[in-house]
Amino acid sequence: MRRLRQLAQRTPPGRERYIDLLRALAITMVVLGHWGVTAIGYEHGRPSGHSALADLRWAWSLTWVAQVMPVFFLVGGYANAASLAARRRRGGSATGWLVDRSARLVRPTTVLLLVLAAGAGIATLRGADAAQVREVVWFATIPLWFLVAYVAVVALTPPMYALHRRFGLAVPVALVVLVALGDLGRLLGPAVLADGNYLLGWLAVHQLGFAWYDAARPDTRAAAGADTAGAGTRGLFRRGLPLSRRAGTALLGGGLVALVLLTTAGPYPVPMLHVPGERLDNAAPPSLALMAAAAAQLGLILLLRRPAGRWLRRSGPWQAVLAVDAVVLTLFLWHLTAAVLLVGLLDALGVLPAPLVGSAAWWAWRVPWLLALAAVLAVLVAVFGPVEARTRRPAATGPAGVGGRRLRAGLALAGYAGVLVGLLLNSLTPKEAPEPLGLPAPALVAYLAGAGLLRLLRSGRAVRRRPG
Repeated sequence: MRRLRQLAQRTPPGRERYIDLLRALAITMVVLGHWGVTAIGYEHGRPSGHSALADLRWAWSLTWVAQVMPVFFLVGGYANAASLAARRRRGGSATGWLVDRSARLVRPTTVLLLVLAAGAGIATLRGADAAQVREVVWFATIPLWFLVAYVAVVALTPPMYALHRRFGLAVPVALVVLVALGDLGRLLGPAVLADGNYLLGWLAVHQLGFAWYDAARPDTRAAAGADTAGAGTRGLFRRGLPLSRRAGTALLGGGLVALVLLTTAGPYPVPMLHVPGERLDNAAPPSLALMAAAAAQLGLILLLRRPAGRWLRRSGPWQAVLAVDAVVLTLFLWHLTAAVLLVGLLDALGVLPAPLVGSAAWWAWRVPWLLALAAVLAVLVAVFGPVEARTRRPAATGPAGVGGRRLRAGLALAGYAGVLVGLLLNSLTPKEAPEPLGLPAPALVAYLAGAGLLRLLRSGRAVRRRPG
């Protein structure tokens, strides 16, 4: 508590505290949403989990608010623009920013993967079926689907922020148009045209975070890069996001109207989360309907910005936000592992409830279920949270000279590529595949190679300094 009070007292006056609150709320809603909508049953005599949304059709429209991944990418865009601009004001490079930015993402993820692989390996050695081991680890690593996209947008932040500086809001508009074209591929074929939406949709929302940063911190515009002829014009080429209540009302109303039309007269399903059997999945990959939901959410966020900002000036709420944000990725990464552990424990004790979804018993079980999961996650955060909370960013610099800078940039990109390939291979490997370590060996090797390279770059030992 004392440390939190000190952090709260040292908060710069110009900090956009609302961004930190949105990050904490988004991850908290993801955790509670996954826990709350999970239905536990038995399949072939073993515990099995699935989404209850298919049996709760009345709740589908609630996913328009509960699908908060757009909020996280919006906040990420703001935070990434702010830190990149600050690095450049200090004379740093985009490569140095990428290397340092990887630490907060990669270190907690590495710990999760190593712990899961070790646990899976022990279970396999003790005679567990490799296919069952993979299924358990697959469920625990579902959050890595999101991390694949987020690591990719972080890696693309320097060039995408340069595009934002030149073309402003025209960039997310163009990206949304590409998302719509990808949806046409899903509807009319070929379906492969929609694969790019996994990145394009989240990039569009991330760009809006850049625009928010430019609007909230106009004093940083000149420092972030030279103005161009198109950047100062009005309309789509404006770089700052309108932060007025009028803009918020327009975005909320326009987004909701578009969303209703797309999900009633249009071909899109109502839920913004995956529901088995629906004609399309709005979230995987992000669809035009999800972009409309993101616009409505942004409008609501803008409408609440001023009252929330006043509330966050109070010490108590701000300290609570700081506490969550210090371990926000740990909460996200481990929340389904907490579910696996609790289900395994209750099953071993022979007291695992498996009521019918929607029944009185199922609803009555929601409260103790959430409380028990929160207790398990609290233990996991106490153990693994310090890995994230104590992440330091050493001021190691790469080799001097043009050749050295290029080498460092290439190694940084290779590190990010290894991490991305590893995460993607794990997510694409079916849960039925027999994997003695729970994770595909190529995925684990690629990830650890990329993570190790980024760590070496942060320490300054990956390459030697040499004169230019």
